[in-house]
Amino acid sequence: MFNEQHLLAEYRKTGDLQLLGKLYEPYMPLIYGLCLKYYKDEAKSEDAVMQIFESLISKLRVHEVNNFKSWLYTLARNHCLMELRKANRVTTVDIEEHVVESDVFLHQQDEGEQIPEERLVLMESCLETLSDEQRRCITLFYMEQKCYKDVAEQTGYDLGQVKSYIQNGKRNLKICMEKSRDEQ
Repeated sequence: MFNEQHLLAEYRKTGDLQLLGKLYEPYMPLIYGLCLKYYKDEAKSEDAVMQIFESLISKLRVHEVNNFKSWLYTLARNHCLMELRKANRVTTVDIEEHVVESDVFLHQQDEGEQIPEERLVLMESCLETLSDEQRRCITLFYMEQKCYKDVAEQTGYDLGQVKSYIQNGKRNLKICMEKSRDEQ
């Protein structure tokens, strides 16, 4: 297996697209699956995989990336969300189904049902208010659908800490969203 950090450093120095290809290729199925989840269209998802690769060409030259997989996942998710916003068609994001159990969302969204863009933007901004630990655990647990054990292994936190960060993060998201809704 190749050393991602070494490939990242070499790519930043040289701009060699073959290095970038080696780095990106193992993650293409993951990115395709993520895009397919958002677009529900194979052709759009395939196009998005290539568009994301093209965006890596410049972004990796300027951003210092420590965890490539997580960074790439976030980049791909944001790419999909921005494209859906451009089309004025935002679909359900899993985290709303599981995390926010309040009347902010009135009813849980059915898979594929559209949700208002304002709610999605609100969720993203509330996610940013969480502590790094809570945000990281919630992202891994809900968005990347990792189990508690996997989250603990990836973050280095013990199982109790992971459960606590997720529980407190859920509560803080709910409070933030309700507070923001009340202010409107």
